Amino acid sequence: MKVLIIIPAYNEQDNIERVVKHLTENYPEYDYVVINDGSMDKTSEICHSNHYNIIDLPVNLGLAGGFQTGMKYAYQKGYDCAVQFDADGQHRPEYIAAMIRKIEEGNDIVIASRFVEEKKPTTARMIGSRLITTAIRLTSGAKIMDPTSGMRMYNKKLIEVLANNINFGPEPDTVSYLIKMGAKVAEIQAKMDERIAGQSYLNAVNAAKYMARMLISILLIQNFRNKKKVDFTK
Repeated sequence: MKVLIIIPAYNEQDNIERVVKHLTENYPEYDYVVINDGSMDKTSEICHSNHYNIIDLPVNLGLAGGFQTGMKYAYQKGYDCAVQFDADGQHRPEYIAAMIRKIEEGNDIVIASRFVEEKKPTTARMIGSRLITTAIRLTSGAKIMDPTSGMRMYNKKLIEVLANNINFGPEPDTVSYLIKMGAKVAEIQAKMDERIAGQSYLNAVNAAKYMARMLISILLIQNFRNKKKVDFTK
């Protein structure tokens, strides 16, 4: 399989070199592309000085814009599957091989999940995750144990769908909507590392807003979207 790792990056000067170096030195069988989402720090400078494969967006489009840019690149280059991969060092590339096997078994999306074999801790953030899991199950029938995991793999058909359609951000509500369109989703057990440097935008307030936005989208807004079926067998 021809695999692309998509790394959206916004102000990740403290992490990007470590993340890409780990990939190129230990997982050279996978291609990668850094999507510099209008960073204001030295993210782009570091990537160019190291001759990394990078696409520079002239302005900050947000995660959805960076994600779709990566999907367009994957579609144009003919990749068989693409992996959404954080630039902060939390995602582990050793799980990619297991994700590929799930794609080969006929799944369209594979999620690196923290909670296939382990229970969710009782924290405010995980309560939000439980609510999203429940909302997806109520509206689609699918039980996704870790809907907020940002490490996801998409097959060739979904690369095409995500590259050529707007309003498909890399979020749980998109996963829920794609299930309704006919996508098959699998999860593998994985661990995530803690961010070593830099700051996540998901502080307590932003995390609460994010969870509320996802729930509203899954439970209400998606009822008004045209749920056309996609032939994932082609």
